[in-house]
This record gives sequence, structure tokens and C-alpha cells, in this order.
Amino acid sequence: MGSAGESAGEPGEKRVTWAELYFDLVFVFAITQVSGLLHHHHDWAGIGRALVVFVPVYWCWVGTTVQANIRDVDTARDRLGILAVGLTGLVMALAVPGAYEGRGVLLGAGYWAARIVLLLLLVRIPGVWRGPYGVGVLVSGPLLVAGGLLPEGARVWLWALAALCDLSAPVVFRRKLANVAYHPAHMPERFALFLLVALGESIVGIGATAAAARLDAAELIAVTAAFTISAGLWWQYFVYAADAMSYAVAVADSRRDVVRRVFQYGHLALAAAVIAVAVGFGETVADPRRALGAGSVALLYGGCGLYLLTFGYTRWMMFRSVATTRIGAAAVVLALAPLMVRWPAITALVSLAVVLVALNVVEHLRVARTAAREVVGEPVVGGSV
Repeated sequence: MGSAGESAGEPGEKRVTWAELYFDLVFVFAITQVSGLLHHHHDWAGIGRALVVFVPVYWCWVGTTVQANIRDVDTARDRLGILAVGLTGLVMALAVPGAYEGRGVLLGAGYWAARIVLLLLLVRIPGVWRGPYGVGVLVSGPLLVAGGLLPEGARVWLWALAALCDLSAPVVFRRKLANVAYHPAHMPERFALFLLVALGESIVGIGATAAAARLDAAELIAVTAAFTISAGLWWQYFVYAADAMSYAVAVADSRRDVVRRVFQYGHLALAAAVIAVAVGFGETVADPRRALGAGSVALLYGGCGLYLLTFGYTRWMMFRSVATTRIGAAAVVLALAPLMVRWPAITALVSLAVVLVALNVVEHLRVARTAAREVVGEPVVGGSV
């Protein structure tokens, strides 16, 4: 199954359960912890270390979401299972600040325990060991625990290997996963909620910083610009992209491939980009008159550029068409980044806000024009954004 064309095995409509929503609250805290790690070390090495820690946190969430998608989890046994994974996620989140110090084993043990619980929830499915869930229990979990016992340099490399094993498992077992029947409505909703959690961190990045500031005119302008950026990122996903992703998974010949490419991989990049922007807000809002420096600009503009470019990737994966407006906007953002290193933070924020507002206006006009042409029966070339 797993194909829109195979209607005989088509799953019915599935809604997100209250247990899943409660489970997400753990990852609100986990994302805050990853942001804190990146806030203290946001050079290239720090970005790499934060990403290596973020992948198992994210993959724990993905594993829980997939098993909740393919099964009925609104039972006492499965609610308890989801809560157990939530507890392991909380342990992982608590370990994140000291992941490269004395809490490395705790991080690894939390992740390994999560994968064991998930495998036990799916143990009745024939051959579940020979797939991504088995990789988590037999390979990446032990690697994370072993990495926690090593010095920082070797730890990063072993944890990176564990992350690579997890991320490559859906590709390695692609043929086996062709038999999985994904519920088309549930999956887009779950990943949209995860991105919403990440976007919430951008609000925290603005508010927590501004609350301790003087809140004079410059700081209020910086808060307004930062919120406009956050709202712009929300708009780009939830006004247009979310519906396109739901449509793509519903009509896909291979839902397995859409789930892997667009949701599991694409949303890893989207969430990581939003976290980078959120940390960038923390560096700019408190003192908008000072120059940011290369590291903070890289987070703010690099994160935004990655976010926009990821939509280019997801659109190509879904429809084999080019997201010209978003790729163009990403090019503008990345071109502006070097210029912003020496400018005051308020200039960097306002400039980025202007670019995102302009992008959303252009896309709105394009969609409105396309809809008007469809109403009068004119041929439409290239479709909407």
C-alpha cells in the first residue's frame, strides 16, 4: 500500500490525538534546550554540535509520529507508550545543555530508551526489526550511548554517525516501507504542528530577550521587526505550503517517498532553520544599536535563507516545479548577509522583515492572479506558489 492509487487499502481519516498533543509539549522544552546550546556557541563548530544533538531529538519525535500515523494509538496501551517516549524525550532535553560535558550518556540513554519503547509498541508488526525502528535500537541508540563515554571530539563524530544511520534508514529500507499504509491527513498535520512548536521558539527568542531590556523606541522597533520576520516565516508555510503538502501526500503515487523526502527530511531543515532564526533574535533584540557580527548574522540570515531554500527542495520533490519566488528571495537574503555584519542589529532586522513582507505580497498577488485567470477559463502556466 502507501500509494494513492491503491484505493483498496486506503486508510480512513485520522485525527491527531490528545496524547500526541501532550507529547509535543515535551519537545517545546527540548527545542528551547537546543536553542540554548546554540546561543552559547554559534560558530560553525557550535552549529554542527547543536545539529548533531538536534537530530536524535527530532528523530525521536518522528518515530513516535510515524507509529501513531500507521496505527490506532487512542488506546490505554498506546497512550502509555506515547507518554513513556515523552518521558525519555524530557530526559534527553535535560541532558542537552551538558551533552558535551557530563550528560552525554544521559542523552544517549534517553534516546535508546525511546527507540526501545517505540519498537515494543510495534513489535506485533512482522519484520519491524528489519527497518528504521530496528536501526534505532540496534545501531544508533548504542552509538549515542557509546559516544557519551568518549571525549568531546570523538563524541561528535560518533554521534554524527548515529544521526547518519537514523537519517539513511528510510532510504536503505525504502522497498520494505512500500508496504506501509500512511494516513494522508494525519502526517501533514503532525509535521505542521512540530514546525509550529519551532516557530514558538522564535517568539520566546523575541520576548525573553526584550522583557529584560529597557524597551525604548529602538528596542520596540526591533521587537516589531523580529515579530514581522517570525510571522512572515509562519505565513510562508501555513498560508500556502501546508495545503500543497497535504495535497501532495494525498495524491502521490508513492506516499512513502513524499513522507520521507518532504516531511522527515524537509521538515528537519525547516525546523533547524527556524531555531537558528530564533537564536538570532536573542542576539539582536536586546541591543539593537550594536553591530551583530558574523555569527549572529549567519544565524539570522542563514537560517532564513535555509528556510526559503527548503521550500525550493520540497516543491521540487512534490511537483517537479521550481519555487522561483522563494529561491529568489533566498538569494536576496544570502546576498544581504555579508553587508549586515557591520550594520546595527536593528538595520539587519528591518531589512530582513522588508524582504519577507515583499515575498509574501508577491506570492499573494501571484496566487490571486492565477485564481482570477482560472475563474475566467484562461490557461494557467506554472501554477501557484
